[in-house]
Amino acid sequence: MGSRGQVLKLFKLLHRTRQEVFKNDTRALEAARQKINEEFRNNKDETSEEKINELLKIASDVEVILRTSVIQAVHTDSDKIVLIPRKDLLQDNTPYLDKPSKKQES
Repeated sequence: MGSRGQVLKLFKLLHRTRQEVFKNDTRALEAARQKINEEFRNNKDETSEEKINELLKIASDVEVILRTSVIQAVHTDSDKIVLIPRKDLLQDNTPYLDKPSKKQES
């Protein structure tokens, strides 16, 4: 795939991720939309293949960070915040043990 196709694919992926991560938060949705569009617009005339690949890597990293690290929170009271994790952020929790127990053999 040519770099133009990669850029367009990543642009669309960032917007899809933005819509999922900031669902129901119009202010964050709009701010993220503006930032994504601004960054791509600022670099639309870039011709250096090396620079384009570097920018693609940065954009890809941003998408991964958004998808894996951002959690929505809602103020429900003056001193309470409710976290709204997405299903893809939830992972099985393995309890931490300082000293793993040894299996007993019969």
